[in-house]
Amino acid sequence: MTNHERFRAVMGFAPVDRLPVIESYWWWDKTLERWYEEGLPRELTGHLEIGRWFGLDMHRIFWLTRRYEIERPAGRPRNQGLVSTEREYERVVTAMFSGPTFAPEQVEPFVEEQQRGEVFLWAQVDGFFWFAREVLGVERHLVAFYDQPEWMHRINRDLLDYTRRLVDELCAICTPDLLSFAEDMSYNHGPMISKACFDEFIAPYYRRVVPQLAARGVLPIVDSDGDVTELVPWLEEVGIQGLSPLERMAGNDILELRRRHARFRMFGAFDKTVMHRGEGAIRSEFERIFPVMQSGGYIPSVDHQTPPEVSLSDYRLYVSLLREYCEEAAR
Repeated sequence: MTNHERFRAVMGFAPVDRLPVIESYWWWDKTLERWYEEGLPRELTGHLEIGRWFGLDMHRIFWLTRRYEIERPAGRPRNQGLVSTEREYERVVTAMFSGPTFAPEQVEPFVEEQQRGEVFLWAQVDGFFWFAREVLGVERHLVAFYDQPEWMHRINRDLLDYTRRLVDELCAICTPDLLSFAEDMSYNHGPMISKACFDEFIAPYYRRVVPQLAARGVLPIVDSDGDVTELVPWLEEVGIQGLSPLERMAGNDILELRRRHARFRMFGAFDKTVMHRGEGAIRSEFERIFPVMQSGGYIPSVDHQTPPEVSLSDYRLYVSLLREYCEEAAR
């Protein structure tokens, strides 16, 4: 099977020759700095080049947002957002929404790779919780659900229109195999907002864009750190079909999630904190997630980016065992 065929089959709960052997999220710069010192060839600088060196299957993951082009006010840290008032919002954010959604050259080189079956395409966009937090800042965002509800709805209406346009323009060039909404809506005790807030401020906008993706054959998923146990059924209600990275330290139990949500797609879930503890610890972690690997609809990977505590030899051992278990799960 090709990489593309294998991904589509796993996500369709169909038989495969083996599970995809991928890294969902590329490595921290500090991790790569250590690996270069330990023998990773320094001429390998691109994530795909490094992935091939490790023997990983290839996929293209690309973030489509122009938010990073908005100039942050001098001296304002990220947690305080991009704007303080609706007037600033008009001047700064509305200009972004009225411009191009993305640069075509971001994705055009990948089209033939996907058509040849070499890669699957993973697009990421800002979600309806994440974007408002980036615009308003952490504290102002959470308070705005109660103090400025109309502004919250306006931000998400604008984002919805922009995202729907982005999807149309993207699919005119290529059809990604999945599209992930960046949210980080949970922390280690569960969702950061109530179900009532989700239903009022988040759900209506997902219900407008998810069918557009489904009609194109694009798998809609959400990226959220933290404990997502309570969040998953909320997402299912609005048509979201999968989630990553399922951090173990935050309390996620992937076996229980599979028991409760039999057709929900999942990515990640391998506890990154055991990767430097030797073969026994790595095998034990694979044994924990192995029943879900056998169930379909799941691609195992590190439950976020590999930390610098993991040596080059540790990671090569991890990749070797990942391939072994991905082959065994398909049997």
